[in-house]
This record gives sequence, structure tokens and C-alpha cells, in this order.
Amino acid sequence: MRDRLTRRTLMKSVALGGVAATLGVRSAAAAAPLGIALVVPSPIGDVGWGRALADGLEPIKAAYGDKVKVTIIENIAEGPDADRIMNKTITDGNKFLIAGSFGYQNGALQLAKRHPDVSVLHASGFKVAPNFSPFAAKYFQGTYLMGMAAAALSKTGKLGSVSAFAIPELITSINAFVLGAQAVNPKIEVSVVWVNSWFDPAKEQEAAKSLIAQKCDVIFSNAQDTPSVIAACEEAGVYAFNLNSSMKKYAPKSYLGCVLTDWSPFFKASVDAHLAGKFKGANAFLGVADKVVEVVDWNPAIPADVMSKIKSVEAKIADGSFSPFTGPISKQDGSEGVAAGKTMTDGEIVAMNWHVKGVTSPLPK
Repeated sequence: MRDRLTRRTLMKSVALGGVAATLGVRSAAAAAPLGIALVVPSPIGDVGWGRALADGLEPIKAAYGDKVKVTIIENIAEGPDADRIMNKTITDGNKFLIAGSFGYQNGALQLAKRHPDVSVLHASGFKVAPNFSPFAAKYFQGTYLMGMAAAALSKTGKLGSVSAFAIPELITSINAFVLGAQAVNPKIEVSVVWVNSWFDPAKEQEAAKSLIAQKCDVIFSNAQDTPSVIAACEEAGVYAFNLNSSMKKYAPKSYLGCVLTDWSPFFKASVDAHLAGKFKGANAFLGVADKVVEVVDWNPAIPADVMSKIKSVEAKIADGSFSPFTGPISKQDGSEGVAAGKTMTDGEIVAMNWHVKGVTSPLPK
């Protein structure tokens, strides 16, 4: 079963006070289903990051039935409110928390330290504790492939990206997009507009139109929870793609594809470990080989020879024989980013704070 709460209803319950901690309540809790709480920064619609996280819980409900109770709390801004709300989920008896945003990290980690019997998964972070696991997707594996397709279809040689926040996870997604495009057309350039929001449809659409006005004819919607960018590109006849869940229905003609994330294998394994008393905090950085990242809905306009090359590279990414971040790679300013023959480690990738050559927009400071 699942309850969906909003910030308004949850904060009202916070104000009413905590849950009584009597022996009877403890006894009932012991026999109660495992409470799993998912907290996300945006409203959960039919597409986007929040949708992908929520969908990742479906196999758990199917496997365990009434032995689990899933609560989804949506539209929770990063900051003090998120900290209070995550704490409230634990006082309500939930023993498994998925903190679904980078900015929830510190509050969720402190909560995990105070409640060693609670298992916490944190999206996009880097801190680890015995009962606290950060998780992130290797989006860059998919965006490299998308870059190859984008370069093959672009007539202007100018690509764009509407991006949420300048965190390493999204920086690497852009960089791989550029490198994949340059593998097909070395002269490709990419402009980026940072909207500094996970959910701002009007601002996202405005950013997309700005890039289109700059002659960008393929646009990457980088971590938007709405189809605003995709819809604007469809209207303008410009190719577009996005992360996390398919938005093809919003752009039936100009949809380039989707770098899909399926969190269900990871979520299921984590819940299994918690129930077995074997949950152990670790940094989970998951990609194509883990069946978490998959590129779907390829546009049929992509030339057959390019599609064949894309599939070949995809297979090499899956078996580990190729990484998008193998040198030589130059930084935006022309200095060396990755030496020839060297491949960046996962640790170096998750800490990436620079753009590759070919990105025309500066990183926010």
C-alpha cells in the first residue's frame, strides 16, 4: 500500500506532535509491515526523476505485498523543512528512507546516525555511513550515446542543454554528451543554461527557447521533472532528449530518445538486505552493466550507419571495455583534463567540477 503526502499535510501533522512511544506501540510496530518512505523535491507527475524513483518501488510492493507500506512525500524543498519531514517519517515508524535529492544529504545523514536501526538511501550524494548509502546513475554512459546521435542529426553544429543544478552528476552528463557528439563531429559546440531548479516549467521552457534562438538544433533536458523543454522543442521542430523516464508522448516527432533509469534492482536489493539484517552502507554508482541505465526510444531519423556505431559503443560500455572518460580529454580552457590512454576512476567522475572543451558556457561559481 502507499500513501502520498504533500508538504502541507505533512507539516500539519508535524505540528500536532510526535508518536507516543509506549510498550504497546513498540509491540505493534514489531509486527507491523516495513515502512518505506520516499521523499522527493518535486511533485510526482507522469514523467521525470520523481516518477522514476516511485516506479522503482513497484517491484518491492509486488514482491512483499502487505509486508511493506510505502509512503511517498512529494514537493519537499531542500533545507530545514526537508530535515523535519524526514525526521517525521522515522518517528512515524518507517525504518527505510529514500532521500531523493542531493540537497537532503546532511539532514538524512544525521538522521541515520541518530537511528542506527534505520536504513537510508540518498540520491546523488557522496557521504557513506554504516546504514547510509548514496546512490547515483552513470547517466554519462547514456548521454555519450545520445551525443553521437545528436551530432549526426544536427545541421548547425550547435547543441544545447537546459540543466538543473551544477552538481557533478549533471556536469558529467553534459561532458559525455559533448564527447559523444565530438566523436561524430569534432567541431560540435554545446551551450548550457542552468535554471537552478528541479521543477520550474516556465523557466525551463524559456531556457529552451533561448537555446533554440541561438541555433541549437538538438537540446538535452538535463534533470527536469517536467516535459517543458521537450514540448518546446517539439513545437519548434528541434530534437530533444531527457533523463530518467520517457517523454516521447510529448514530442512524437522530434524526440531523440531517453536515458532511462530503472532503480528497481537497486531498491529491491537494498530492502532485501535491510529485512535480512544485512544492510551495509556503500556508494552505489550504477550504470548500463547494472541494468539501471538504458537508452530507449531512439528516433528513426538517426542514420543506420550511426545507429550501428552507437550500438557497438553501447555494448563496449556494458562490458567495460570502453569508457566515455578515457583520454585524451581537454578541459574547457584547453588545459589537459585526462591524459591520453588514462581512464577516469568512478571517484574522479563523481567529483568532476569542470567542463570539457566544446562547452561554450561557463560553470556557475
